[in-house]
Amino acid sequence: MAQTLTQDTAADGSADTTRRRLALGTLGSLGSLGLAGLLGCGGGSDGTTTTTDTSGAGTGTGTGTGTGTGTGTGTGTDTGTQACSVVPEETAGPYPADGSNASNASYNVLALSGIVRADIRKSIGATSNVGGVPLTIAITITNTRSNCAALAGYAVYLWHCSQEGDYSVYTENSIAANYLRGVQSTDASGTVTFTTVVPGCYAGRMPHMHLEIYPSLAVATTASNKVKTTQLAFPTDTLRAIYTANSGYSASVRNLANITFATDNVFSDGVDLQMTTMASDGNGGYTAKATISIAA
Repeated sequence: MAQTLTQDTAADGSADTTRRRLALGTLGSLGSLGLAGLLGCGGGSDGTTTTTDTSGAGTGTGTGTGTGTGTGTGTGTDTGTQACSVVPEETAGPYPADGSNASNASYNVLALSGIVRADIRKSIGATSNVGGVPLTIAITITNTRSNCAALAGYAVYLWHCSQEGDYSVYTENSIAANYLRGVQSTDASGTVTFTTVVPGCYAGRMPHMHLEIYPSLAVATTASNKVKTTQLAFPTDTLRAIYTANSGYSASVRNLANITFATDNVFSDGVDLQMTTMASDGNGGYTAKATISIAA
């Protein structure tokens, strides 16, 4: 088990993540003047300008043109830009089982009959679910090139670790052990819903789920056809409460206490576009929602 965790931690520090951090650093160096240049500017005939930001509040000053001059103060409005931004590309990690070479193996659960399923709590053909607190997660895929309209007919491959922190296929070195992995096609609202369990927290990473997006179910058979790879994050306080209350997550209590989003090697540059919302379902389980936007 220790070897498994070390591999996953190392692989998650990918070139994709490095490029994201370099890009973020470049944006930061532009400063507020650079950002204003990107957003554009405007002014009215009375010389008043209004700034707009995604936090919902702001101030601005401007000078009019023509025969009159003046200054003014404006109140910003939330344009929803953050919600309609392309989700960051993230590493698939060492355990994707999507036909790519990872961990010195080329497992491919996407080629299995039965992998298209909503309930991923057991291996295909098995009779027992893996342990863990039940979780129903709804993921909506939208298109940034169409005002974040829903993307119907796309396919989502979701996989994650168990409450113990193990990944199927690679833990058992068997393609037949494919629990906590599944594929679905988005409906008319761009949404897929999976029944699974709350993922555990293993050493070196914040709790997360992996997902790959494909343009259709027909081509969701190998990693070479994917259009996006990313990861989902979960509210720390909610997970801490779940882990503390359920003995199957005992190792997760300790592991979560030793890491934060700021020190996670994938999420340290921000999780706003990958964060889920979670709530109790009233029956001992939880629900979660996330909206993921891509440039389709």
